[in-house]
Amino acid sequence: MSRIGNSPVAIPEGVTVEVKDALVTVKGKLGELTQDFSGVDVKVEEGKVLVERASDSKEHKSKHGLYRALFANMVKGVSQGWTKELELVGVGYRASNQGQKLDLALGFSHNIIMDIAPEVKIETISEKGKNPIVKLTSHDKQLVGQVAAKIRGFRKPEPYKGKGIKFVGEQLRRKAGKSA
Repeated sequence: MSRIGNSPVAIPEGVTVEVKDALVTVKGKLGELTQDFSGVDVKVEEGKVLVERASDSKEHKSKHGLYRALFANMVKGVSQGWTKELELVGVGYRASNQGQKLDLALGFSHNIIMDIAPEVKIETISEKGKNPIVKLTSHDKQLVGQVAAKIRGFRKPEPYKGKGIKFVGEQLRRKAGKSA
C-alpha cells in the first residue's frame, strides 16, 4: 500500500477544493491551481481530500502517491506559498531585479537578463560582506522549482572552490585540489 497515498490532505481555513470530472481546482488567498488526474478517485469529505486508487495495478499504485502529493502541494501553495532561495557564491557575482526582470552578473562577458513568470515574485538581497541571494516566491511549487533550476543552470556550483549558484542550505560535494 502507498503510505503517502493513504494519508488524507487536510484543507485549512479559507481554502476550497472542487473535483469535477478529472480535474481538481484548489482556490485560496494566494491564488488558484488546477490539476488533472487519472487512475485514482478523489473525494472531498469533512475538510479533507481523500485519494483512492481504482485497482492494484502497477500504474495505479504509482499514481496513488503522486496525485496525493501534488494535491497536498497545491493546498499548501494557495494557503502559505512556496519559497526558494538561491545564493551566488563567487567574486563579482551580483544579482538585481527591476520588476520581473532578473539581472545576473556571473563572470561572463555579459550580464544575463531573464524574464520571470508573473506568478513568481522575485526579490534580490545584497548585503555588504555576504553573498547575494535571489528569493523566489509563488503559490505554484512546480513553477518555483523550475525557475530556480533554470537560474541555477546558468552557473552550477563547481566542486573545488564551490563557486556558482547554489540553493541556500545545499550541501556541495567538495574535492581536494592538485596538492592532495
